[in-house]
Amino acid sequence: MKRVFLLIATNLAIMLVLGLVTTLTGANRFFTSAGLDLGKLLFFAAIMGFGGAFLSLWMSKTIAKWSTGARVIETPQNSTEFWLFETVRRFSDKAGLPMPEVAVYDGEPNAFATGATRNSSLVAVSTGLLQTMSREEAEAVIAHEISHIANGDMVTLTLIQGVMNTFVFFLARVIGYLVDSFLRKGDEESSGPGIGYMVTVVVCDIAFGILASIVVMYFSRQREFRADAGAAQLMGSPQPMMAALRRLGGMEAGELPQNIATAGINGRPGWMDLFSSHPPLEVRIAALADARR
Repeated sequence: MKRVFLLIATNLAIMLVLGLVTTLTGANRFFTSAGLDLGKLLFFAAIMGFGGAFLSLWMSKTIAKWSTGARVIETPQNSTEFWLFETVRRFSDKAGLPMPEVAVYDGEPNAFATGATRNSSLVAVSTGLLQTMSREEAEAVIAHEISHIANGDMVTLTLIQGVMNTFVFFLARVIGYLVDSFLRKGDEESSGPGIGYMVTVVVCDIAFGILASIVVMYFSRQREFRADAGAAQLMGSPQPMMAALRRLGGMEAGELPQNIATAGINGRPGWMDLFSSHPPLEVRIAALADARR
């Protein structure tokens, strides 16, 4: 759902900005008179890579609230909000978690959990989900989101993103250095990186960042299976989670927000599945059915 899409998009934006700033300002401490110092570059890349990933994680809850218009429930105002608040509390207690913030936002059937730590998390549910799903199906979705928090999925995904960021930053600058050296071959008067380096680095940052997102999305899909299994455990049966997924699968694609469609909620086959944060719904249902046997 939304949380992974927001995390990846924020991380990519931060990495591009950091990379552009360091390139244009000349903050290239890994350049020496003898050429490129790979050790210093790798150290600098790790700082930039993990820094960007954890910064996006730290901002994730604020960005999620802002982007969805989620309203945090401080005191339930009606029976639906009371039910939602108590359901999150019940599953949190069962999973051994501190009570997350609970929020509601206007939109098509969907839900997400986010936050930098297990002690500072948010569970948000759309009005569309509350209106179209049965209470049992909605409980399964909430249990799924609580499982994400219990599994520490956001932190794990951030660590993976940090590793990928590091390699993106490192490889982009190595290639930029090689291209720049080739273009300035025989020019002994100039020193330091030139325009060839700057242009190549920006292009590689974008291209490698997109490729890195494929790896991150693969791990994201694996965590969806774990969260589905966690929901089945919290509910005492996989049937409610399977029913909730079937409910989502029965919707017309046009009824879903664009960012959910991009995340592959409907599981459309094709090469774009590589960029999907979620496996196809039918695959998730089959996995739950296999676990039940």
